[in-house]
Amino acid sequence: MRYLDQFLDQLAFQRNLSGHTVTNYKRDILEFEKFLKAESLVPEQFKYMDARNYLNRLYEKKLKKTTVSRKISSLRSFYNYLLDRNIVAANPFSSLPNPKQEKPLPGFLYENEISALFDGLDRTSGMYMRDLALLELLYATGIRASELLGLNLSDIDFNHSFIKVRGKGGKERVVPFGSRASRALRDYIEAHRRAIDDGGAFWINHRGGPLTSRGLRYVLDMMVKKSASDFHIHPHKIRHSFATHLLNNGADLRAVQDLLGHESLSTTQRYTHVSKEQLRKTYLEHHPANK
Repeated sequence: MRYLDQFLDQLAFQRNLSGHTVTNYKRDILEFEKFLKAESLVPEQFKYMDARNYLNRLYEKKLKKTTVSRKISSLRSFYNYLLDRNIVAANPFSSLPNPKQEKPLPGFLYENEISALFDGLDRTSGMYMRDLALLELLYATGIRASELLGLNLSDIDFNHSFIKVRGKGGKERVVPFGSRASRALRDYIEAHRRAIDDGGAFWINHRGGPLTSRGLRYVLDMMVKKSASDFHIHPHKIRHSFATHLLNNGADLRAVQDLLGHESLSTTQRYTHVSKEQLRKTYLEHHPANK
């Protein structure tokens, strides 16, 4: 499709979107191009009623609402790009309603489940110091997996107990960490300083190379297995737990928003719903009138 490559370049280099996100945009637009060919249409002639027809086609495929919403969002952005360059006269997707999403509450671990992860760490392992530092920092800061793996030694300020992280869109923020995470980080650095310096990455795997996102998932899966727990874990679940535990213990919502790096307060407010649901569950389980 004409102008697609330029649009994708803008997403990657001007908006700093990840390669995975750009690939999704490309896939959605190429799928749309097939629809245009089947309907003997071109982007310049595509109107609002055509967009509604396309939306119905997506629904007929029994796609998830989140998938349909993403595809429409991709096309809305692409047509905004064309509109800005006077290639089309209007954006046919601008007024098209997105499917209403039923947002599930974020999954989180209870405090005793977090403790079980720490207790289950293998102290005889050669990577114990790394695993402890990983878990301590994830739980102490609530940073994303990409932010964790992008951390450099120079990003850690031990004097003031802050780390500098690069979040979505390349935005930087500073996040504090506590004494437990500080000790774990210092011990990890002391134990693996040569590998960290030689490998060019702060987090290393058992061979001394950079730890990948796949490697991080494996490390967390092993933590769960050794803790004899039966829940599923991923870095975002620890992030959810970080936010939920802060709010449960009286933290200010806007402070938690800043710590997580959320642009919108409504995103952070989802964790207050988690807290309320936890409170409701506890009430129903333990109040004698409900037995």
